[in-house]
Parts: sequence; structure tokens; C-alpha cells
Amino acid sequence: MDINRRFALGLGSAAAATAVLGTAGTASAQAERTEADWDALIPTTAELARRKIAFKYGVATLLAGGTWSSHIGVADPDCAVKPAVEDHADRVVEAYSVNKIAVAVAVLDKVDRGLLRLDQRVDVTADIVIHDTDGIFGLDGAYPSSVTLGHVLATLLTVSDNTCVRLCGLVVPALELNEILRGKGFTHTQVVPVANPNRFFLGTTTPRETSALLQKLVKGELLSAASTAYLLNVLRSLTSFTDGVRLELSSQERLNVATKAGWFEDGRNEAGVVFDANGKAIVTYALFASGAFRGDQAVNAGNYGATHPALRARAALGRSMYDSVLRITTNATRAYRARPHHPWIGA
Repeated sequence: MDINRRFALGLGSAAAATAVLGTAGTASAQAERTEADWDALIPTTAELARRKIAFKYGVATLLAGGTWSSHIGVADPDCAVKPAVEDHADRVVEAYSVNKIAVAVAVLDKVDRGLLRLDQRVDVTADIVIHDTDGIFGLDGAYPSSVTLGHVLATLLTVSDNTCVRLCGLVVPALELNEILRGKGFTHTQVVPVANPNRFFLGTTTPRETSALLQKLVKGELLSAASTAYLLNVLRSLTSFTDGVRLELSSQERLNVATKAGWFEDGRNEAGVVFDANGKAIVTYALFASGAFRGDQAVNAGNYGATHPALRARAALGRSMYDSVLRITTNATRAYRARPHHPWIGA
């Protein structure tokens, strides 16, 4: 069925708080405001922020099409995180590169236990390099070589280099990686082992587990303070993904969003954290979409950029999530404050 924008807004506002959007409020309360009203609103309470985000999610995902599985939480002043969106949040989904956050957590867990060091080197051989169009190792052409583990993690999480998955597997084999994640309570966030014990597919997760992982990370419950700061610093870097949630944000605003995207075949995923201006984590999001999106299916199939319907939806939602933290905060200790952006021209 061809769904025009007026129909989408009407259905989106009614549906937002019922079958899809958890505790965000009643359908009649959602319908009190138009989309323009919600876009202009800067919430002053966490509950109003949840309603704004819920409305935008309902409209944006309906317009995008596809099958969505998502969890978005907003922290109250007392730091309790309550859901704005629970859309098939316990469905086991293909995580794709979103699970690179979990891989990094496992590596940093071994760093915290003194079994690895960020400055230790790993060998990069020609046979380990993946020659796809993501990342930088496939562009280098100078192997064998070696890089530090810190460089591996930074490249894994910013430009999403898939060679770095294999390099992480050299120091945390698949079975050990899954054991580390299960020990932290993530039974569905698991990689898929293959015959080579040091290699794996990125595997599965659920939206709720990915949100929980991010919430524990910003609370300092997953890693040491140093490893937590390291991981958030990388995920908040301006070199991290910018086509989705961060697309409609300025450079300075992007520094207050930690994010990781993942894509393969028809999957278009993204997960992360939105911080307030003081570096306190307010919103956690885990957005997994696949299937038949609106528009030309052949064009969508090969499109991983900002013009894909799912990424347009995430961009619209990203603006709403960021605006929702401008006037609310929590009593949590500041986890991290991003450095201001300072361009540089050398010398």
C-alpha cells in the first residue's frame, strides 16, 4: 500500500504508544501535538522526552518501512532508565557491526585483567586483510606489518574496519569472547565461531541486551574507568559513523553522541548513547532494521548511506533524541566529557 505522509502521521501518532512503544503514554496524549509541534518541543522532563522520542520513532519507522526491532531508554533524574521505545526488543537479531562494541568490551576486559595491553603489537599479514570497501587496512598494501592493539580497536569502532575483527580474534578467540560476554550477562550478544578458533562471524544480539550493555558501560559497570573512557572516546569521535543518528547534528553535537552502525545485505543497524552537555548519559538506543524498505528495493539493497530509508529514519530520530536531552539531566557522576572539536592543518 502506498502510504502518504499525512496517513503516516495519523497512524504513527495513534500507534506510537500502543502496540509498539511501551510506556511512552496514551495514543490520545500522543495525538495532542502535530509532528511539527513535537519537533519544536524541547522537553523539560524525562517523561516528556520519552513521549517525544516515541512519537518520532513511530512516524520515522513507518515512513521508512522494513521490519524494526528496537529499544530506546531515557534516564530519569535519579538515573533509573525507563523505556521510550520497546519494539520487539527481545527479538534475537543479526547485529552485524554493532557487535563490534561487544568485541571491544571483551578485548578491554582482558586489558583490565592485565592479560593484554593497548600498546602491545599484533601482526598484520596479507592473508588476514579483508579487501572490502570498508576500513583502511585493505587500502594499505604494505604487508606484513604490525599495529598496536589500541590502533586495532580505534579502527574497528570508527571506520568499522573488518580486518580488525580478525585482529581482535588473534588476542580473544571466539569461544573466550563469548564466555566473557556471557559472564557479563549477555547471553544473546554472541559471536559465531568457525573452524579457525581465532575467527568468527559477528553474530547476534537483542535490542534490549545491546541497550543494557551500553547502560552498564556508561555506569562504569562493565570495564575499568580507564577502559570505559577509552571506549567512549572512540565511539564519540568525529571519525565514527555520521550517516545515521548523527547526520543532522553539528560537529560539536556529534561529540555528545557515542554510536556504532552495522550493515550487511538488507540489515541497517545502529546503537549508541546520547549525552547531555555535561557528559552525562541520558538516552541509550539500539535500532535494528531489515527487510523491504520503502522505495526501489534494488536501489535500497546496495545503499548503505544516508539516503537509505532506514538511515533517513535514524537521522530524524537522532535529531529528536539529541534535542530531548538539552534541558534534562541525571544525578549521575559525569562519565566523560568530549573535547571540543579543533580542526588542524599541520605544522
